[in-house]
Amino acid sequence: MLQLRVVGRLWGATLMSAIFASSANTRTTSAAQDQAIEDSKDEEDVADDDADPPALTVYKGRRIAQTMHYFGAEWLIRANRENEERCSVMLGQLGLKRGMTVCDMGCGNGFYALQIAKMVGPQGSVLCVDIQPEMLEFLKQRAAERAVTNYKPILGKLHDPRLPVGKVDLILCVDVYHEFSHPVQMLASMRKSLAPGGVVVLLEYREEDRGVPIKPLHKMSKDQIMKEMPANGFKLVKEFNKLPWQHMMFFGRDDDKTLTAIKPVVFHPDDIEL
Repeated sequence: MLQLRVVGRLWGATLMSAIFASSANTRTTSAAQDQAIEDSKDEEDVADDDADPPALTVYKGRRIAQTMHYFGAEWLIRANRENEERCSVMLGQLGLKRGMTVCDMGCGNGFYALQIAKMVGPQGSVLCVDIQPEMLEFLKQRAAERAVTNYKPILGKLHDPRLPVGKVDLILCVDVYHEFSHPVQMLASMRKSLAPGGVVVLLEYREEDRGVPIKPLHKMSKDQIMKEMPANGFKLVKEFNKLPWQHMMFFGRDDDKTLTAIKPVVFHPDDIEL
């Protein structure tokens, strides 16, 4: 067990260095990092034994990033994440209410899902979707340690999150959408799952901000997000622009008359106050 943990940490460090930018060169990865990414891709292909539509490598001019391997799960619960990303501020902006049904898309080990479960209360529920069964096992372990029971782990597919139709009040996608290998199919399924007034909340590291120490492949600009979401039946209805590293954009169905479309605010680094 100790050996597995050590190996896991080494893998996690390798994968995280493939995501975080170095000060010397933000656009290069080492051979070890590239191999780690390829190994991660191979494991996804083996695990996904059903027939999937062909995966994309580029969508609307954007190169699609590889999924973070479960060996990097400890990075999701790193001690300094609150200082880097102001996670508590982000959660406060979601407008969660008791009794809501929320999906944490790409939930990993439940860093956000377990906090949300407490916020929506025992009458609410959190649908925890991940494509790696190992991540869901980590989630279950952490939930048991915290006596959280109002959640449902869902082993999703690369093209289908397996959500109930018309039942979800909010889908939270934290730094995960840019990894979707089947963005069109995923967004179509997510759109169908939304309850009236429901929203998809995208958080993505800001490509426009060179001060965000993440490699370009794992960033998205507002312009790119607005190329992709409206093209798949969504409209921007809200945004929060005060997080240190991330865009936070709320999208509803374009045919939902209870939600009013807005135009995105052009990002400027001086707007960040946190």
